[in-house]
Amino acid sequence: MQTTHNTLSENTRAQSIELLNKHLAAGIDLHAQLKQAHWNVRGPGFIAIHELFDTVADEVDGYADLIAERAGGLGGEAHGGVQIAAQRSFLVPYGLGIADEGLHVFAVSGTLAAFGQSVREAIDLAAGTGDAATADLFTSIARGVDHQLWLVESHGAPKSV
Repeated sequence: MQTTHNTLSENTRAQSIELLNKHLAAGIDLHAQLKQAHWNVRGPGFIAIHELFDTVADEVDGYADLIAERAGGLGGEAHGGVQIAAQRSFLVPYGLGIADEGLHVFAVSGTLAAFGQSVREAIDLAAGTGDAATADLFTSIARGVDHQLWLVESHGAPKSV
């Protein structure tokens, strides 16, 4: 760990850095999955969904950057290489051979939801170690992921209530 004047204990910082790197790997994976969907979506709503997936990918890229910078700010190292992300991501791999826009919306929604759930769990974990700032970062990301999930799910077939 790098020397820092950050007043959190080294143990707290180490736990937060581990939690941040876990989500950095998943964020990089999520970004790649969104680009996979963006490049391969087909259907009558192509342009809207194609552009939406690109916008969501940009948002997720921003989350990954915030996560990586927080790890660095705590004196840690961001483990953001694609090989590391592929090894450490907890997300289910994105299916190949998908073209239908509805199937992409379904797949992307599931992946966003899984990432969002883990981020919400990370809020409590970070707060439990005394790192309110990392918990706040994850809270902000959770709000953003929930918003992106709403936008993506809005392209799915409506269900009767």
